Amino acid sequence: MKHYWWKILAILLILYGIIAGLLGPVPALPIVHETIRNVYFHVPMWFTMFTLYLVSVIYSIKYLSSNNPHHDLVAVESVNVGVVFCTFGLLTGMAWANFTWGAPWPNDPKLNGSAIATLMYLAYLVLRNALEEEQKRAKISAIYNVFAFPIMIVLMYILPKTTDSLHPGAGGNSGFSQFDLDGAMKIVLRPTSVGWILLGIWIMTLRFRIRKLEYQNHTVSE
Repeated sequence: MKHYWWKILAILLILYGIIAGLLGPVPALPIVHETIRNVYFHVPMWFTMFTLYLVSVIYSIKYLSSNNPHHDLVAVESVNVGVVFCTFGLLTGMAWANFTWGAPWPNDPKLNGSAIATLMYLAYLVLRNALEEEQKRAKISAIYNVFAFPIMIVLMYILPKTTDSLHPGAGGNSGFSQFDLDGAMKIVLRPTSVGWILLGIWIMTLRFRIRKLEYQNHTVSE
């Protein structure tokens, strides 16, 4: 039971976020109105994605220093799960943008940077599948991953802050936290984000265990 507490916590926090996110009080803001509730779902997707990509680059660095194939498996499965949360982040963002900005994908630097970063990580997965020799595949993809992470940060956070942007918190726009003076949303958003991050790590560990068994069976068969 002591090894499962964080998984139970993840489920409870996500349930709390869903219920409070749909039924709890939110500030009355112009334009966004009730769609502000989407922050409880859209933002945690990105937080989880970033956490998984960070885990991935850490384990890519560990692989380059150790040549431990298990580190490579953690890295690739972190990206695999991170891409899933990235997809949900894009979809929830498009639905929100369609309501508030009148189009699911306006020409916005943060949205375009997110698209490029997503394609960059999809290219990482394609690169892995294109290489057959295991050690060569792991090493090249690890090097790629080490460079991809800082580029992703630049595309999604640094560049949008230097240009005009529709997105809150970018291009000189204030974030929602500055409107939410009573903090009612923060007591929902923060634990909800933790819950989704824990769920993402849980899924990644399950996929890693499967890949680890496959790798061991493949090694024994040889």
